[in-house]
Amino acid sequence: MSSRARPLSHPPDHAAAITYRSDLAKVRQFVRDQAALTELPVNRIGDLVIAVSELAANTLRHTNGYGSLHIWSAPGEVICQVRDSGHISDPLVGSIRPDSEAANGHGLWVVRQLCDAVNIESDPGGTTIKLHMIL
Repeated sequence: MSSRARPLSHPPDHAAAITYRSDLAKVRQFVRDQAALTELPVNRIGDLVIAVSELAANTLRHTNGYGSLHIWSAPGEVICQVRDSGHISDPLVGSIRPDSEAANGHGLWVVRQLCDAVNIESDPGGTTIKLHMIL
């Protein structure tokens, strides 16, 4: 299922990329370093680091495989794309603030609060989430 009418595009060839399975600190530093090369304001870099860290933590928590992360600049924005083998059955998950007692759903809600746009494409083969931060 997808929250978009058309499939998400693949990252461009110039996108910086990393795979991860265990080290969230490495993921956060990678995002911080790559975002610092863009025109994204410092406070927004922190927001992007938190958002990507939430997604990477979900990879570690909900899958047995690796995650991949791509980050690149496009006109007027910075884009991060996270892909893993997990499956999200509700492409609108995180659109409504979860109850404080809920066991799951807080991470994607936070991601949607921090980013200017969030696109989710998921099927039994895996999930791709694309985060957009306007410059």
